[in-house]
Amino acid sequence: MTAGWEKVLVLIVFVLCYGLALSGRVKLAYASLGATAVLLLSGVLSFSDALFEAVKWDVLGIYWGFMMVSHVFMQSRMPELIANRILDRLRMERYIIFALCALTAFLSAFMENVGVVLMMAPVAIAVSRQLKSDLFPYMVGIAISSNVVTTLTMVADPPPIILAMETGMKPLDFYVFQGRAGLGTITLLAVAVALGTLLFQFRGMKKQVSVARQAISATKGASILFVTGVAALALGPEYGIRPGVVGLAVGIISLYMGRARIKEMLVEFDWNSMFFILGIFIVIYALKDTGLLKDFADLVVHAGIGHPAAMLAFLIWVSVALSSFMDNVPYTILMIPVCQSLAASFGIEAWPFLFGMLIGTGIGGNITPVGATANVFACGILEKHGVKVDLRRYLKLSIPFSLAAVAIAHVLLQLIWM
Repeated sequence: MTAGWEKVLVLIVFVLCYGLALSGRVKLAYASLGATAVLLLSGVLSFSDALFEAVKWDVLGIYWGFMMVSHVFMQSRMPELIANRILDRLRMERYIIFALCALTAFLSAFMENVGVVLMMAPVAIAVSRQLKSDLFPYMVGIAISSNVVTTLTMVADPPPIILAMETGMKPLDFYVFQGRAGLGTITLLAVAVALGTLLFQFRGMKKQVSVARQAISATKGASILFVTGVAALALGPEYGIRPGVVGLAVGIISLYMGRARIKEMLVEFDWNSMFFILGIFIVIYALKDTGLLKDFADLVVHAGIGHPAAMLAFLIWVSVALSSFMDNVPYTILMIPVCQSLAASFGIEAWPFLFGMLIGTGIGGNITPVGATANVFACGILEKHGVKVDLRRYLKLSIPFSLAAVAIAHVLLQLIWM
């Protein structure tokens, strides 16, 4: 049984870690690695648990590898070519950035969202440079667009995969389930509304574009490598190949392709974000390992909420709040049986509670710069290009976008499933 002092220590470390990360006063890596050091030195976690249970090496492998691909992709001039074709067809900046965000959302429904952000980042950088515009709305827009589709398909993110594994849902069940609109269909409508808020927020970006189609000589090797890597990520599990191995493989191939700039590739890599995520994995694992997440689940069960509609609202918006600063995977694993137990106590099916919890925890990560891995990496790219990530400016984009999506999903769940 976990001692009480361990829970108190973990909670304090968790709050301080995220407080420092959001304050911007220290490097992200220092905040999470400092928290990790406290947990390890205090004996709350063992080194073996931290390295082999807490850290998701597959995620880090994918990040490193596809960041290397992103570098050679940028050098191939393919982003410049894509940017030129977009600018050739769209004549106002607000529509250009909207198109990039919509494309990001579409790709992220089928691909790992960090990989999509890394693929779209060079395109966004190329467009902003050609327009001499601020990179901030481009990268933040891309990041939050990649996260809003987490429940659009069964393979968009780990939580829907976990739900499918636990309940036996099939891919098509995400669209029509038990004769009603499924989780994916509801998410699709929520995504459309969220993207609409971006178009509204970018209404002041009226810079007119007049860019002629250019004959840009772009090489295709990096693009082929990216597509091959994504295909390997999708098919690898069928053959026992771990995603992290795929990431490492494409990263090593990228280093070979860009061998003339290998020192630059390694030095300019966003090690700050990499080590922040590594430390956060350990901090979140400590929350779960010491039973703090279970304590929260028990509080929900005994909250005394007496109406199913009120419980649905509670589950959705608490999930949004918690996922704005914590990993949604352990939260999802913990909350699935909680939702099922709550539904049984009301004498109803668990689906609305499960769907609501999943939508809340999927989109909630968008709200803060550290709420989702894609956000961390997008902000890291901004800082690499000399753009300060101001929290208030970030929230001005992320909050309306995220709340609009969740609110629409909430209303639809209430109307269709309750």
